[in-house]
Amino acid sequence: MAYERVEFMGLGDALGRFKEFLWREFSFISGNYRILVMSWMIMDIAMEMPQSNFQFYVEALGGPPVALGLIGLGNFLAMAAVALPGGYLADRYGRRWLITTMTFGMALSFLFFAFAPTWHFVLLGAIVSSLCLIYQPALFAMVQDSLPPERRGMGSSIIMLIHGTFNTPGPVIAIFLFASFGKVTGMRIIYLLMTGLFLAAAVLRLRLKETMTNGEPLRFSYFISSYPKAIKESVGVWKVVPRTVLWLFSMRTLVMFGMALTNVINALYARDVLGIPEEQWYFVFIPLLLTMIVASLPIGKLVDKVGRKIPIVLGLGVLAVATVVFAFGDFVMIMISMSLFGMAQMLVMSGAMALSTDLIQPANRGKVVGFNNFIGYIIMGFGMLLGSYLYENFIPQSPFIVNLGVTFAAFLIVLFFIHEPKRRVGVIAPA
Repeated sequence: MAYERVEFMGLGDALGRFKEFLWREFSFISGNYRILVMSWMIMDIAMEMPQSNFQFYVEALGGPPVALGLIGLGNFLAMAAVALPGGYLADRYGRRWLITTMTFGMALSFLFFAFAPTWHFVLLGAIVSSLCLIYQPALFAMVQDSLPPERRGMGSSIIMLIHGTFNTPGPVIAIFLFASFGKVTGMRIIYLLMTGLFLAAAVLRLRLKETMTNGEPLRFSYFISSYPKAIKESVGVWKVVPRTVLWLFSMRTLVMFGMALTNVINALYARDVLGIPEEQWYFVFIPLLLTMIVASLPIGKLVDKVGRKIPIVLGLGVLAVATVVFAFGDFVMIMISMSLFGMAQMLVMSGAMALSTDLIQPANRGKVVGFNNFIGYIIMGFGMLLGSYLYENFIPQSPFIVNLGVTFAAFLIVLFFIHEPKRRVGVIAPA
C-alpha cells in the first residue's frame, strides 16, 4: 500500500508539473486573443471547403483560365482599395467596430458565390467580400496589441495551427459534397455553409474589447472623408518606423507576388500538364494541413528562441524547393511539395509577423499593416493576372520559373538587409 501511495503521489506530481507547463506556455491565450482564436476556428472550417474545387467551379460556370486571373485581380484590387483607410481608421477610431461589422458583411458576401449563374457573379462576390476586408488591419493590429513580446512567435504559430487544424475537415466535407451532389451543386452548398459559419463567428466577435480608440465613434462617412488623410499618414508612417520594416515589407510583397503567380492556376496545371485527375487533386491539401498542425507550435518556439531572421531564411529556401518539386512532380511529389509549402508559409509568416511587431509602435501598427496590404494586394492581383496569362500563352511552367526568381530576390533581401532589434516593442492592454 505504501508503494502504491508513493506511485500515486508521483503521478500527481507529474500532472501538477504538466498543468504548470500548460499554464506557463499558453496562459497568454486570453481576452481578445482568445475570442479571435475561437472565431478563426469557426471560420477556418469554412474557408478550406471551396479551395480545392474553386478553379474547376469557375471553369464550369463558363470561365476560361484568364477569368481566374480577372477574379484574382478584382479580388485584390478591392482589398487594396480599403487597406489604407482600414489601417488609418483602426488606429484613429478603434479596432472592434470594423472587425465585428465587416465580419457580418463577409458572411453575406458568400451568397453571390452560392447563387452565381455565371463566373461574372463570382467576380462580383469576390469584390464585395474583399471590400469587407477593410477590417484586416484592425484585426492584425488587435492581435499584435494582445500578445506579450516573449510570446509573439508562439502566438503567430497558434494562428497558423488553427489554420491547419480547423481547415482539415474542409477538404473532407468538400469531397463528400462533390461526390454526392456534383461539382457545381456541391460548391453552392459549400458557400451556403460558409455563410452560416461566418455569421456564427461574427456573433462571437461582438464580445471583443476595444484596444485603441480616441473615444469618438466611427461613422460610415469617415470611410470616404478619411481617405486622403489615410493615404498621407500611411505613407508618412515610413518616416518613423525602422528601415528594417521597409525591407521586411519588400520581402513579404515579393513572396506574395510569387505565390500569386502559381496559385491561380495550380489546379489546372496539375490536371492538364501533370495529368493529375480532378478527384485526386482534392487530396493534395491533406499533407499541407497536417504539416501545419504538426509543425506550427515547434516553429513558434523556434521563432521565440533563435530569433526571427533565421526562420524566415529557412522558410524562403523551403519555398523554392517546394516550387520546383510541384512544377515537375507527379501525384506523390505534389503531395510532398504541398507539405513543404505549409512548412515554408509558417516559417516566413511567423517570423515576419513577430519581427514586425517587435519593431512597430502600437499607434502605427494599423497604418503599417494597411500600407502593406494596399501594395501587397495590388501586386498579388496583377500577379494572378500575369500567372494566368503566362500559363495560357507561354510554356505552362513559366509562372513557376518567375516565382523562383522572385523568391531568390526575397532571400537576398532577408540575408543582407533585415536585422532584428536589440529591444522589442511592448504590448498594450484592452481598454
